[in-house]
Amino acid sequence: MTTAALSTSAFLKACRREPDGRTPVWFMRQAGRYMPEYRAIRGKHTMLDLCATPELAARVTLQPVMTLGVDAAIIFSDILLPFVPMGLELEYVKGQGPVIHNPVRSARDVERLHPVDVHESLGYVADAVRMVTTELDGSTPLIGFAGAPFTLASYAIEGGGSRHFKEAKRFMFSEPDAWHALLGKFADIVADLLLAQIEAGAAVVQLFDSWAGQLHPDDYRTLVFPHSRRILERIASTGVPRIHFGVGTGELLEQMRDAGADVIGIDASTDLDTGWQRVGYDVAVQGNLDPVALFAPRDELRKRVHAVLHKASGRAGHIFNLGHGILPETPVDNVRYVVDLVHEWENDRS
Repeated sequence: MTTAALSTSAFLKACRREPDGRTPVWFMRQAGRYMPEYRAIRGKHTMLDLCATPELAARVTLQPVMTLGVDAAIIFSDILLPFVPMGLELEYVKGQGPVIHNPVRSARDVERLHPVDVHESLGYVADAVRMVTTELDGSTPLIGFAGAPFTLASYAIEGGGSRHFKEAKRFMFSEPDAWHALLGKFADIVADLLLAQIEAGAAVVQLFDSWAGQLHPDDYRTLVFPHSRRILERIASTGVPRIHFGVGTGELLEQMRDAGADVIGIDASTDLDTGWQRVGYDVAVQGNLDPVALFAPRDELRKRVHAVLHKASGRAGHIFNLGHGILPETPVDNVRYVVDLVHEWENDRS
């Protein structure tokens, strides 16, 4: 981004808790199946091909910026991309999501995972970042991202999504040395991938620990926290703001803050004001409208958006977002309406 854009971006100012008078807004999964433009492209390409083709990933990334008027773009990618060069057989199955055909179930499986040079094996992610930042030309900051070690390990061990994470927790409890070895491998790759995106032009990075809320705080502290902290510490010297987000992490917020993030994502199950008090006002927060509220009638949707903004109390450092990603079939007009509501809120207060 240009120096001028860095100094005027409401999103970057919020990440750094700098007073601005505007609340920035963007959405997790803002480039996704709810958008007809995305469905048209996705219908011609597999998920992996779409992610691995920088021109297509860049086009999908830019769609919501142009359509919605959000204050940040987020690179179109997927947290599971490192699985492929590691030797895990990843497939996206229609109606089922990601499937790993050779899941990690033993210490030997961990040892067999390949080391990954992200520039060589995942360089297409950085290429897409460069394309998007060139196209945006300093008008909108771009977020890079990656999955956190626990969430990656959960997918790798379960062989896909899960409700109870039985296999992942069983592995975690019965094979602690192999567990830490696995998360250590993921931590190295994730840090390298985030650094590569920063080098390519990402102005902010987000670490997605989507399933960390499945853990007891004691287990998170001893078995997960050190690996997430190592990632965030490795990228601290870049000066790029770091967002740390998980679902159902109300009991983990303080630990997620201590891992080193500049912005803590608060999901829809936690009161925004209470969550911010707990993590401290010396960090920024992101959130936290319930994604299902985007299906509500306009009067109800407006009420809920305003409730989130009221809870932020106009404090510097609030980034408006959902409590998780935009759901398929969400009305695009309602998403755009929320963007307008957030922007008009600040105009009404000025």
